[in-house]
Formats: sequence, C-alpha cells, structure tokens
Amino acid sequence: MPRVTTKGQVTIPKEVRDELGIEPGDEITFEAVDSGYKIRKEAPTTETGEDPFEKYRGSADSEETMPDRMRRLRGEYPRDVGDRTDDGAEP
Repeated sequence: MPRVTTKGQVTIPKEVRDELGIEPGDEITFEAVDSGYKIRKEAPTTETGEDPFEKYRGSADSEETMPDRMRRLRGEYPRDVGDRTDDGAEP
C-alpha cells in the first residue's frame, strides 16, 4: 500500500501507471467524485498551459518529398541522388 511522504508525495503503483500510460514527466489530475477521487493522465502542456506540440501540427508548405526533406534536415545535401534508380541501385 503506497504511503504519503512528508512532502505530500506518493508513488503510483506500476500496474496503475501502466494501465493509465503514465510516464515520468506526465501531468495528472485528481478529480473529486462521490466515492473519493479519480486520477487521470492529462495531455502535455507548457508552463503557460499551451500544448507544446501545437506549433508542429499541420502540413509543410514544400514541394520536397519526405526523403528529400529528411536529407536536407540531416545536412546530407548537397548529395548526388540522381544517379540511382527508384529502388536505390546503381543504374
């Protein structure tokens, strides 16, 4: 049975964390219900309450293919990619 520390902390049992998908750093809430409290994992937020992934949502305004975009982001350009067939083999 988990115990509350002097700082008000408690260890959530592994079975409960696994069932709720709670991982280190996740935010949880306690909701009052008739029989006590309900614990629930919340969506991630920043200190200001915003979704930290919102700025990454949407589609890229680019004519690049995903492989080309990944090569550029990894710094693999300039690279001679025109000397290969569709299956990656030398012509």
